[in-house]
This record gives sequence, structure tokens and C-alpha cells, in this order.
Amino acid sequence: MTRVKICGITNIEDALLAAELGADALGFVFAESPRKVTPEQAERIISELPPLVTTVGVFVNHPANDVKAIADYCGLDILQLHGEESLSYCKQFHRRVIKAFRMRNYTEIEEWLFHENEHEATTPIDPRSNIVAYLVDAFARGQYGGTGIHLNWELIRNLESRKPLILAGGLNPKNVALAIKVVKPYAVDVSSGVELKPGKKDKYKLREFMKVVRACNQ
Repeated sequence: MTRVKICGITNIEDALLAAELGADALGFVFAESPRKVTPEQAERIISELPPLVTTVGVFVNHPANDVKAIADYCGLDILQLHGEESLSYCKQFHRRVIKAFRMRNYTEIEEWLFHENEHEATTPIDPRSNIVAYLVDAFARGQYGGTGIHLNWELIRNLESRKPLILAGGLNPKNVALAIKVVKPYAVDVSSGVELKPGKKDKYKLREFMKVVRACNQ
């Protein structure tokens, strides 16, 4: 079953609609972006969410202490690290981590998987093994997600990972079914593809996106 993360949430109306439609996770961007929220804004939205909705904080090359402080304040469930964070940086947190990659080619994620698999093979009971999934996004120079640029799915269709794969990068109601068929990801992540404008979701597109994913899961 393919899960859904709706990212770039900036207001309670969009958050509640996404939850009502069955989104598994909501993403809150704390990096520079048209969808950036303050910790105070995110905390207010999260406090009104129904139970069993996973909350994800998106960070890009932030100082670790800032990440920890924001996560504690907002009560985030998962950290999505979307920059050039190292393996050791990711493993210092006591929360689950999604490590994101902006794919230009296969090399970066291939090297990362090699080093993490090597680490886990030698330390199978390591309590710091908190990276629970990888997210692959399209590369755009100077931008970290939410660009609407399509990812080349052929780059990752045969990716061998010991962790679940989350697919992002230009997904929308019209192409998500094919993306799921080609990549077979654990989850899909959408932001600009279901927007009316940056930071505001389009109710129709959001409903259609969820409808298509549900159909793929049948």
C-alpha cells in the first residue's frame, strides 16, 4: 500500500482537509521557502490535528540544536533532513529521520547507501540507527523541494535500499499513478502539485490526488 505525505502545510484548513482525506503524514517546512512556517504556526496547527496523523518537520542544513529545539516545541514525530546533512549528523537525533536526496544522478545516494549499510552491518544493535526512510526529490539548483520539477523515475526504479523509499518531485493527480507503477515506492510526497498557490492547497487537486492513490492501492 502506498502512503501519502502532504508537504508544505501552512494553515489549519489545509491540514484538516488532508487528514480528513486520509493523508498519512503532513509536512511542515522550517527552511527558506514560500511554504516556510514558524515553530509557533506549526505548533498551533499540530495541536488541532486528529490523532494518528504523523507530523514531519522539514529542515535544510540547520544547526542541530535548532532542529532539536523546534522539534521539541512543535512535538514533531519525524525529522526530514533535506540538505547535505551527513550520516553522523542524522544519527544524533532521538527522533526518527527521513533523509532526502535531490537526484542529479545515482552517485550520491549510492554512496550514502553503501556507507549506511556498512555501518548497520557492523553495528546491528546501534540505537542511533534512526533513519527510517529515504526521500528522493528532483534537483533544482539553489532550491530544496517544492519546485514542481519532475524527477526522472528511471534513476530510482531499481534502487536497492534497506529502508523504505518515499518518492517526491513534481507529482500531481495526473502523473502519480504512473509514478507508483514505475517506482513502487513506500510513499509519495506532494506539495506544489496540489496547490492553488505556494502555501495554499487546492481542494480539488488534493482530493483528486488522494483518490488516485487510493485507486492504486486497490
